[in-house]
Amino acid sequence: MNVKLNDTVVVITGKDKGKTGKVVNTYPKTGRVTVQGVNMQKRHQKARKANAVSQIVEREGAIDASNVMVICDKCGKATRVKHAFVEEDGKMKKVRVCKCGATLDKAYKKQSKAAAAAKTEEAPKKRTRKRTAKAEAAAEEKKD
Repeated sequence: MNVKLNDTVVVITGKDKGKTGKVVNTYPKTGRVTVQGVNMQKRHQKARKANAVSQIVEREGAIDASNVMVICDKCGKATRVKHAFVEEDGKMKKVRVCKCGATLDKAYKKQSKAAAAAKTEEAPKKRTRKRTAKAEAAAEEKKD
């Protein structure tokens, strides 16, 4: 499948022909994608609780990946995807390429475990009990 998550695509066939949108979800096993604002379907939602209201919800349905074309960020045209090998950090990497020569894959840098751990340890959350938090909030209100 030549379409990936967060790609901007244009629909080339079907009832939504010509619409553009961002890929929200991909299903590689079935070869389908969900595009934002395309193939809107209505689903009836029943009220499950006494205070809830029944409603009709509109959501995107999946369409076949062959019915969309990726839009190049550089030239702005819908294009067929070509694969090429590019050298990154001394390793050959397979990337998607547009006809204009621009790469369609976003640069992805994998963080080392140490850097990710340091980032999460910068601001540890203070754990407090709910009763303690409520008592502190009440005390602050009395001061005001």
